[in-house]
Amino acid sequence: MEAQHQGFDIVQKLLGITMLGTEWVLWLLIALSIVSLAVVIERIIFFNKMKFDMTDFSEKLTQSLVAKDWDSMKRLCESTPALAAQTILRGIEAKDRGAHAMEESMTGYMIGHRQKLDQGLMILGTLGNNAPFIGLFGTVLGIIIAFRDLALNPQGGASVVMRGISEALIATAVGLIVAIPAVIAYNYFQRIVKRHGSNAESLSKLLMSHKAQ
Repeated sequence: MEAQHQGFDIVQKLLGITMLGTEWVLWLLIALSIVSLAVVIERIIFFNKMKFDMTDFSEKLTQSLVAKDWDSMKRLCESTPALAAQTILRGIEAKDRGAHAMEESMTGYMIGHRQKLDQGLMILGTLGNNAPFIGLFGTVLGIIIAFRDLALNPQGGASVVMRGISEALIATAVGLIVAIPAVIAYNYFQRIVKRHGSNAESLSKLLMSHKAQ
């Protein structure tokens, strides 16, 4: 009997959490949506600054490589903050130390700069994966409150429960509203990051192939 009484107390304490209602869950989701939007805007601005024409850059770089015009290559790379261009610039600056130094300089820069490209994406990924669960948690709380209200007011009938459940489902809807754009933005930015990485690797191999000649 004592164990049952202790278990009942625990349940009552847990039920006390539902007294907080679902409103705080909605406010939390709204705050997370603002964070997500801020990250998206920051990443858009960041990647727009790193835009460059890969085809045109590659052609100009090849022409300079064929002519062995290192000064022209350096000016070309300095003209854009794109990862690929800045990676090649590190290789050019290390050319006097040999091919191995050039490869290491470019590889080190790519690895270090990858963290800047990935900045904020973990937030979007986390929100995309967990916002629906936060919304579902709010819905569960709302359903518990609805049945508690029915127990306190049995005369209200099913209308009491249905009204409470309909209000509770808003939390799940808001959770999905937060998660879906975050997932879309996360996948979009991941493709951009991979493209920048591929461009950098491609141009670094182009540089080393001409250096070896």
